[in-house]
Amino acid sequence: MLYNWVKLENVALHELEEQKIKDAKLGEKMICILKKQEKIHAFAATCPHQGAPLCEGWIDAQGRIVCALHKYRFDPANGRNTSGEGYKLRTYPVEIRDGFIYVGIIE
Repeated sequence: MLYNWVKLENVALHELEEQKIKDAKLGEKMICILKKQEKIHAFAATCPHQGAPLCEGWIDAQGRIVCALHKYRFDPANGRNTSGEGYKLRTYPVEIRDGFIYVGIIE
């Protein structure tokens, strides 16, 4: 798969706190960024269930993203819905280059 790698301009790698969701601008689109066990994850800013803002959610004890509206849970690595409702969260590949975060979008 070919990706167009976009540098996140409004999020610095050193600003990310472990297990805290942060909103980020990817071109004209908003996404969420998460640092979990020193790995960076990027995913859609809205829940696939009813569009609630995931940046207002949190990370549970098992390291899953929790939507603040209905408490649906998602694996940040692959977007899999782990609470059983069958939704899939859009995730994006991430690369760190020279201390900057780059997110891949499909060309």
